[in-house]
Amino acid sequence: MEAAAGQSGRRPVGFNEKVCLEWFREYTTADEPDLLGPEGMERFCRDLGVQPEDVVMLVIAWKMDAKNMGFFSAQEWLRGLSQLQADCIETLRWRIDYMRSLLDHPDVFKSVYRFGFDFAREKGQRSMDLETALAMLKLLLEPRWPACAAFLRFLTQSKHRVVNKDQWNNILEFSRVISPDLSNYDENGAWPVMLDEFVAWRRQEQRPDASMEADW
Repeated sequence: MEAAAGQSGRRPVGFNEKVCLEWFREYTTADEPDLLGPEGMERFCRDLGVQPEDVVMLVIAWKMDAKNMGFFSAQEWLRGLSQLQADCIETLRWRIDYMRSLLDHPDVFKSVYRFGFDFAREKGQRSMDLETALAMLKLLLEPRWPACAAFLRFLTQSKHRVVNKDQWNNILEFSRVISPDLSNYDENGAWPVMLDEFVAWRRQEQRPDASMEADW
């Protein structure tokens, strides 16, 4: 029984919506009782025992289908925490390992990754600014893609100042199907120009004489 509970992330207890909403309001203000904002988010993270930039917080936001980074509405809170069957901080802490394990499932990871684009980009903008994209890619892909550090270096040095949704989605696909040494990269493939440029940059960087040229 305990093993099954761990696999599902659930405890044999019920979810109390009223209790969950009372918990939510511990992090809101009298002026905006139905909106948890940045200050409340910091306290929530502290109580949960994770940093705001921990990937667990992105999984929670994904479960809630939250629309704005740094904010949870009461409706979003109830939606996500009812799925997690967590109506108090102790129960949600118990779910942390389960939430991390969700990312080991390729389809779930893809869903969280794609959610991250709309969640993190500035509202009203079609693309994600480069600084945010670098932070999100590091959070999501660095533990799973050996070439991630090189790709982040490339973006930092490139002419690209934003990442659009098509590029964002293709970066994940590229990380999954192209080997770290780029040996199976097809120059005639339908990758975005950004990724073609990365391959050319990476191959130049890996040339045996590249470091000598850099010294000159």
